[in-house]
Amino acid sequence: MFNKSIIFSLYYQWWKNIDKFIFSLIMLLFLIGLFFSLVSTSLIVSDKLNTNDYSFFFRHLTFIILGLGLIFIFSSINQDKLFKISFIIFIFSVIFLILVPILGIEVKGSKRWIDLKFLPRFQPIELVKPFLIVFISMILSNEKYKNIYLKYLLSFLVTSMIVVLLANQPDIGQTLLVLFTWSVLIFISGINIGFLILFFSALFLSFSYMIIFLPKFLYIKKRLLSFFDTETGTHNFQSDKAIDSIISGGFFGKGIGEGTLKNRVPEAHTDYIISVISEEFGIVAIVLILLLFLIFIYSVFKKVSKEIDERIKLILVGSISLILMQVMIHVGVNIRLFPTTGMTLPFISYGGSSIVSISILSGIILNLTKRNIN
Repeated sequence: MFNKSIIFSLYYQWWKNIDKFIFSLIMLLFLIGLFFSLVSTSLIVSDKLNTNDYSFFFRHLTFIILGLGLIFIFSSINQDKLFKISFIIFIFSVIFLILVPILGIEVKGSKRWIDLKFLPRFQPIELVKPFLIVFISMILSNEKYKNIYLKYLLSFLVTSMIVVLLANQPDIGQTLLVLFTWSVLIFISGINIGFLILFFSALFLSFSYMIIFLPKFLYIKKRLLSFFDTETGTHNFQSDKAIDSIISGGFFGKGIGEGTLKNRVPEAHTDYIISVISEEFGIVAIVLILLLFLIFIYSVFKKVSKEIDERIKLILVGSISLILMQVMIHVGVNIRLFPTTGMTLPFISYGGSSIVSISILSGIILNLTKRNIN
């Protein structure tokens, strides 16, 4: 009885203090992803095996239940403990990232996953991203070091370590996402815009050199050449099928289960979920989903404008910028605005690593936007 009262008290305090509107948006986005997992991905197995198999759906549901547990944990703990725990988990997640070339599973020429018993094919970068934002924000807002350029240097060294490990896999999409998040954090902390432009110019030249001259990045070079050469490109099949599906779906879609993209393109339920949804439910459904993301982003930025603590401001802006950029890249790939990157759509796409990552990020956002009642 005593334990039940403690649990109820913890839950009551958590529910009383969190921003219920932001929490409702997070839950709604997760439920939308679960719904499309049921009506789209589950039918893949059914079609192939001629049976009613809902393994995709139940796995997705399991990941979301795990994600909800992570949201509760990270949103309910004390903020000081959150920062300490984030530092510890960040160190462990970087160790996992370092182990990828040694213990990783190779898929389509890239080693990005580690096979864990409790989470098969786990992608360590998904665990790194939320805590990298917290760690860099802690460096930039540290009052012990007054020299802002020293803070920029330290944050750059940490980010560079992650970038080198990602480039070695290679995973250019996640590399650019990490660099973008770092640039947002140092930009809002007050860096000179001219220095930032100079840095990214040098970065662009470095990436161009690697892609053109280093054999390890040959597949990226081929993918880029195919993207720009629409007539003779051989790596445009997925993108072409995705945009054809969006067009064929029209405004209101073909109907539940009537889409063909999920059976024609590998990993459609992760990398091309927007196209799958558009084909079956139409452009209207996509507009509504994007509107939810915009409301979510606006709600968090509204909290940032009222926040005094510099560290919390940086973490919230970094978190929401990462989500925004990931959504833009995913949608951009689906409408053939960007080359294929393998980027999931936050909350919506199927995948354990992705759901764990966005759940942790959501928990951190809810923690830092809740009311502080002593």
